[in-house]
Amino acid sequence: MTTNIPATVGSESFIPVNTQTWVNGRHNVRCVKVIQETWDVRTFCFMSEQPVMYFFKPGQFVTLELEINGEMVMRSYTISSSPSVPYSFSITVKRDPNGLVSSWLHDNMKEGDELAVHGPVGLFNCIDFPAKKVLLLSGGVGITPMMSMARWWFDTNADVDITFVHSARTPQDIIYPRELDHMSSRVGNFALHLICEKIESGQAWHGYRGYLDQTKLDIIAPDFMEHEVFCCGPAPYMNAVKALLQNNNFDMSHYHEESFGSTPAAVEEEAIENAEIAQEETDALTQEDMRRVEFAGKGKSIQIAPGETLHAAASKLDLLIPKACGMGICGTCKVLIKEGETNMEHNGGITDEDVAAGYVLSCCSVPVTDVVIDY
Repeated sequence: MTTNIPATVGSESFIPVNTQTWVNGRHNVRCVKVIQETWDVRTFCFMSEQPVMYFFKPGQFVTLELEINGEMVMRSYTISSSPSVPYSFSITVKRDPNGLVSSWLHDNMKEGDELAVHGPVGLFNCIDFPAKKVLLLSGGVGITPMMSMARWWFDTNADVDITFVHSARTPQDIIYPRELDHMSSRVGNFALHLICEKIESGQAWHGYRGYLDQTKLDIIAPDFMEHEVFCCGPAPYMNAVKALLQNNNFDMSHYHEESFGSTPAAVEEEAIENAEIAQEETDALTQEDMRRVEFAGKGKSIQIAPGETLHAAASKLDLLIPKACGMGICGTCKVLIKEGETNMEHNGGITDEDVAAGYVLSCCSVPVTDVVIDY
């Protein structure tokens, strides 16, 4: 029996042949849903006006391009949704009372708002490190990449034994509790373990209390030495996890962690100091030592000293190449090299395909020869 579906049912824009696949770069998206996860955590869901298949590696992140108080601000957030739900993607953000971007998102981002995002990028993902047994360790909002991975394995019926361990401050701070319970109740290869630091008056809790330690780890995953370990959370949490594993002589090549955010103050200070030193040393350099960096689109060029980055060259010319992390993680400062060679030391913020096409991250790339940049 054949059913004829009227042409008016559904959107014509969702015809498969017209659907594009997400690739690393700058994309305009629209917020289509805001979900209150906990008292201080919200999920923001995004789609494109024209349909895009948002495929990415679970665990990767995007960088938001926002205008706050009249200034452009870039901030990276892990994608919390799974590519198994392909026509949209989500980020889950905890409000930081002292955080400019997180507070702005909670106070201002609403359905219908449009913004630009860069990505997806990131070395921290479950696709590049396949394993039969995985141990997902998260603290606080560090649960977001773990949720993306768990959703992916659950939706694809993957033959992977998942041990999901999440630490929260109190029971009311646990993010996605009902969905986690649902997944653990539906499949036998999903073991859920929740740990709460403390229990406040009136809260019912029958799970683990305190912090993840050797005793809890032995109870939760006695065979943890055989697992691929993925970890995300506040720096003290990740440091404690690493110390715990190292004390057990765990093979750290099977340990993976995510850590990024705004450019740390120490990094900014070091960059300023290096720039000052470079300026002093420039006076003693010969013309042969210098490297010429030309920005073809702007019609400007400058001579820079060895070791100075392309981003530093742009700054000296008062050219703004957007960046967020300053460490080759977020991928925001990507530029195309038209001529010349550079040396790039990044931290996962660019894909192999982009590198092959001639792109580099300006914050962590220094010219080896004179270069011409398509910017």
